[in-house]
Amino acid sequence: MNIENQVLGLTKLSDYIKAFLAKNEQDYNENDSDFELLLEKSKIENQWFTIENQKFALQQWADLLTEENIKNWIKEYSISKISKRVGLILAGNIPLVGFHDVISVVLSNHIPVIKLSSKDKYMIPFLLKNWNEFSQGNVEFEFVEKLENFDAVIATGSNNTARYLEYYFKNHLNIIRKNRTSIAVLKGDESEEELQLLAEDIFRYFGLGCRNVTRLLIPQDFVIDRLFENFLNFQDVINHNKYVNNYEYNRAVYLLNQEKFWDNNFVMMKEDDKLFSPLSVINFSRYSSLDEVKIFIAENEENIQCVVAKKELGLDSIELGEAQNPGLDTYADNVDTMKFLSLI
Repeated sequence: MNIENQVLGLTKLSDYIKAFLAKNEQDYNENDSDFELLLEKSKIENQWFTIENQKFALQQWADLLTEENIKNWIKEYSISKISKRVGLILAGNIPLVGFHDVISVVLSNHIPVIKLSSKDKYMIPFLLKNWNEFSQGNVEFEFVEKLENFDAVIATGSNNTARYLEYYFKNHLNIIRKNRTSIAVLKGDESEEELQLLAEDIFRYFGLGCRNVTRLLIPQDFVIDRLFENFLNFQDVINHNKYVNNYEYNRAVYLLNQEKFWDNNFVMMKEDDKLFSPLSVINFSRYSSLDEVKIFIAENEENIQCVVAKKELGLDSIELGEAQNPGLDTYADNVDTMKFLSLI
């Protein structure tokens, strides 16, 4: 069956990525050199896609795509017997952010008709080409500049573009995703190591992903300096020209407006009730009881991708440091993509 070849091909793709990432440059063969050049090309086209962040994303996928993980994931769904064409409008805010949609469509026995993001043009075609080869030609896909001749669509955009997409695709089965962000709730007794894990949730991909924490809820007596001290592993973000431009702009605005903020020379913290914060800024608020936290989460539920917190707080949350490690059954905007695909 196609599905068996596809799963086998994905596991071989995983092994291929792991082998590449484990090598030193002097040990590269011709294929490895091509892979590295592709990463360099992506970085040149999109300066946010540093080699480190691209390799981090590749490692996450390589670790995830085991035969056991894939089979446990897809066994929960009925696979369509009739292949449909599913249009995919992919985002490009972080490396490979659209790859989950591509895999979901293929493993649902459908054909992805892919409109790539201009910010992430190279890696998904490269991985799909290799997946198809590892699957003995059983992975069908198409890349397009404009979506035409499709049965359903999955599109990701900003809140503004989502309104346009919802109107444009109103006569098609669709999933239209909007802006989301993530929050962290601190209990107050977190260890230094746990706060360093939180830094990973905040700064990985420069904070550009919907799973990046941009909003903190902290106890009344929590000392802000504890955060700054444990964020130092990511202080090099300030050496990135696009990041520092955002940092300097936002800092200048706060100074001109005489707004109160905390600053450690590479990230600012601002006491602000808003859920979304500008790049290089973390909004925070202090809470007196968990009831306040639960009300905040309920009021902002549609805009929160995930909540990061200790399990003992009793929230529907993931552990500190796990925001950028979603499972195959973790869906953007909490909409079950595989279930949607099984019904078209």
